[in-house]
Amino acid sequence: SVSAAFWEHLRHLGLQDFPCGVGSWNKSRFDARRSPRGGRPGPGADPARQEETVLLGEESPEALMELLCDRHSPWALPPDCSPQDQHLREMAVLAPELVHSSNIFQVFRSLRIIDKGVEEVDEGLLQLHQLEELILSANHISRITSANLPRTLKVLELCCNAVADLQDLCAHPPPELQHLGLGYNRLCGPSQDKYLTAAFWPNLVSLDLSFNNFTDLLGLVTQLSSLQKLRILVLQGNPLALIPTYRGFLVDSLPKLSILDDIHIGPDERHQFHGLARQPELVRSEARVVVSIGKIKGVPDPSTCLQLEVGSEAPVITYSYCVTYEF
Repeated sequence: SVSAAFWEHLRHLGLQDFPCGVGSWNKSRFDARRSPRGGRPGPGADPARQEETVLLGEESPEALMELLCDRHSPWALPPDCSPQDQHLREMAVLAPELVHSSNIFQVFRSLRIIDKGVEEVDEGLLQLHQLEELILSANHISRITSANLPRTLKVLELCCNAVADLQDLCAHPPPELQHLGLGYNRLCGPSQDKYLTAAFWPNLVSLDLSFNNFTDLLGLVTQLSSLQKLRILVLQGNPLALIPTYRGFLVDSLPKLSILDDIHIGPDERHQFHGLARQPELVRSEARVVVSIGKIKGVPDPSTCLQLEVGSEAPVITYSYCVTYEF
């Protein structure tokens, strides 16, 4: 589940282990905050000697931070770690009470669980009351229940999973969602087209449906046209992208779109395709593919004819080949 992966991620960060958290390396610094007497010199005690005793064997915040930030340190995070992971480690040094126990749920604005074998989006996510970005790419998720998603979500990325049905996701979707990433899944049209409307995603700005199995361009455009805030759309890799008038029809049908398939839509292109949306008869549900075979080595050339002498009884050997392409 996502929750299990989340706790495993926290364990990997070591927020309670040296040089983070509270321990013998910084105990007096935080005992002074928790106890009115902790870390303070007693009556008649020498303040200088008391301070020397308390700090003996401890590290300064500056020294602990250096262990986190120095790339040669064994406690440094890998270079590809997220900025939030680095921020959590720093908080665990300077203010460990903020990342201790249930307080950790208030810290997370972004959660990235990538390629961890996650199959279930469970209700444990609801504890992350401030979560705005959830990245669950390259897992094994086939079903998402919207009731288990924080209502604060603005970005939901599910690229490279096994999602085939959007019904559960659209039961009570996060109302403020601005980006929905569903590329490289198993969505098929037209059964899923009806879930891609403003009735479910009123604030959607960016939508990635690339490399699924959408086939009905006219039907999909009809649904997408209700998304008044949509500016970025990715549909490449679907069968409908093979239609000759695919890009022009989309550009003219969705006038507020700024980027289609990672390519900016300029004024010249809009002028070029103006009026195409009113000619749906040009959108055919078929495509022609011409395949040219280049050089092939290691097999006889069937085009070479063997010239035989008149009356020769020698056997004639012929070659033929079949090349198959799967779409």
